[in-house]
Amino acid sequence: MQEDILKTSEVGITVFDLTTGESVFRYQDEKLYRPASVQKIITSVTALSQLGTDYTFDTGLRYSGKIENDTLKGSLYVVGGFDPEFMDEDMDRLTEALTTRGIRYVTDTLVADVSMTDSVYWGSGWCWDDTPSSFQPYLSSLMLNRGCVDVSVSPAQKDSLPLVTCTPVSDYYTVHNRAVSHEPQAGRLVITRNWLSNGNIITISGNVSRSYTEKVNIYTSKDFFFHTFVGRLREKGLEARTYAYADCPVAADSVQTLYTLRRPLGEVLERAMKKSDNLCAESMFYHLAARHSLHRRVTGEDGAEAVRSFMRTALGFNPDNYKIADGSGVSMYNYVSPRLLLEYLKYAYYHRGIFLPLYDSLPIAGVDGTLQNRMKQGKAKGNVHAKTGSVTGVSSLAGYVKAGNGHQLAFVIINQNVLKLSRARAFQDKLCDMLAH
Repeated sequence: MQEDILKTSEVGITVFDLTTGESVFRYQDEKLYRPASVQKIITSVTALSQLGTDYTFDTGLRYSGKIENDTLKGSLYVVGGFDPEFMDEDMDRLTEALTTRGIRYVTDTLVADVSMTDSVYWGSGWCWDDTPSSFQPYLSSLMLNRGCVDVSVSPAQKDSLPLVTCTPVSDYYTVHNRAVSHEPQAGRLVITRNWLSNGNIITISGNVSRSYTEKVNIYTSKDFFFHTFVGRLREKGLEARTYAYADCPVAADSVQTLYTLRRPLGEVLERAMKKSDNLCAESMFYHLAARHSLHRRVTGEDGAEAVRSFMRTALGFNPDNYKIADGSGVSMYNYVSPRLLLEYLKYAYYHRGIFLPLYDSLPIAGVDGTLQNRMKQGKAKGNVHAKTGSVTGVSSLAGYVKAGNGHQLAFVIINQNVLKLSRARAFQDKLCDMLAH
């Protein structure tokens, strides 16, 4: 297959017939490439194997002392478990759990426990200038609304201020509305915050001619969560003597559990793959770190070591030949080969307890997820189940397709040094259509 894109860029391809157990095609499949978001296949297969489908991401309310009437005589702890899907309604569930117990006052301290992870809030090799984009939130074991604020704008009368609403509601951030309605001379709509100074002033400027919503990440996620949580409790009439970040005691006789919100792995996996959500992938990465490591405060390196250990023991590949820097593929430091990625797809396929949830979570060509608008015709539509990947200079696609003879194929395509990602995607789609035939 001759393509102009191959004159100015690199590509690694491998195709394997899972039905017969034979290689179909290989081209530069042992070369190292930056994988972009197909890195999530590595994280997801490892998580399904090591954590299991029954695993949950928990946020807990615990307390020391005793509850008497409307007073907690002790300290109250909100313990983060790095739930990437903890949303506004979940915050309401936490506050309701306290108010239904009739608690109105905490005599000691209301504590936020973020001890699951270390204080480094971005992954190794993440780009500093990707903030305040929502795809790169500040990581924490306490996350609210994926560490972002949803800013919605709607036009009003010409030359007047547009309507702005923000979710979640919190006084942790402020909004400066400097936009105008139906005035093209005002320039394009820009929604941002003063991120260079680590500020949380969200500014809307430019012309608003239609309703639009954008997510803006907030500095920092743990403070956003804790500040908003305290504010919601005060609205319900609940106060504490002091507020602090600290570690919840681990001894069973020191604290009691008041409420636990559990997030199933399947929910996190589906968003990580269908929507290519980086936060969900990083959450699985850090939970792998917590399972593998003996540290209380796990690091990104602990997550990488958990992945390397699985690579060595389950796949029989030497992790020293690759570079695992994060769980999502955002990092510029990840380097893997198409052959390695293929081994993860093969491992999943031959372990049905892993394959079924993984296959269901993958985007489907022409149907949903990040492949909804690709391969919308022909035999590839509804047939290709694959993970996409895109960072500057890299476009990748890896997953499964059923061939015309009924055989199940696994494939990996990584295009690198590509300035126009649309050209790489067209190349990948054409190749998938050939495989489907």
